[in-house]
Amino acid sequence: MQKLRVRYAKRDRLRFTSHRDFCRAFERAVRRARLPIGFSSGYSPHPKISYANASPTGAGSEAEYLEIGLTEPCDPAAVRQALDDSLPPGLDVLEVVVAGQGALADRLQASVWTIRLPDVDVDAAQAAVDAFLAADAVEVERMTKKGVRTFDARGDTLSLGVAAADGDQPCAILTVVLRHDTPSVRPDDVLAGLRSRGGLQVEQTPVAIRLAQGPLDEETGTVGDPLAPDRDAP
Repeated sequence: MQKLRVRYAKRDRLRFTSHRDFCRAFERAVRRARLPIGFSSGYSPHPKISYANASPTGAGSEAEYLEIGLTEPCDPAAVRQALDDSLPPGLDVLEVVVAGQGALADRLQASVWTIRLPDVDVDAAQAAVDAFLAADAVEVERMTKKGVRTFDARGDTLSLGVAAADGDQPCAILTVVLRHDTPSVRPDDVLAGLRSRGGLQVEQTPVAIRLAQGPLDEETGTVGDPLAPDRDAP
């Protein structure tokens, strides 16, 4: 069996696709592309597709990952094109590589996000960020399957910066690097912390986009490419 690793994007309106909806769409795309997908054994066989650390519903992403198992070797470039042609625009397959050694999930240690804040002045955003970063801990609440949970959004926020967007209208853009932990801190948790700790007022809906996720360099705080070891494999 051949294992392939897939990087895909959720863009524009398709960022509102839930993870479950994407799973259904991807399985249909596999069938349309006529890929020789493998299936699990047992009474209820499932296609061998493994999803890794999907982004929240409503967030865009340029760095989503999954793995598929095929029953015969296929050209990764041809698989990428066939899958991309079988998915709607906005769910875009960016790269397919043959899986090397090691687990993909173990490489997804941190994410880089941008959060666009329409009608937010950059100075007000900077003041809120400064207050957030100066705190030892910033507790936020989130509804989970097990009820409301309270956790620290500051500890896993490795860096947080502010820039002004181009254009005449006020718009602040946050760039944040988040460590993956349990529970995982999400962009909306950071915004909740900026409201509670820094008094940030956000009237319009923010737009969060994941730019990258991968291995974390603890010394520099940078996030690497999780597929690099697979490309470099002999």
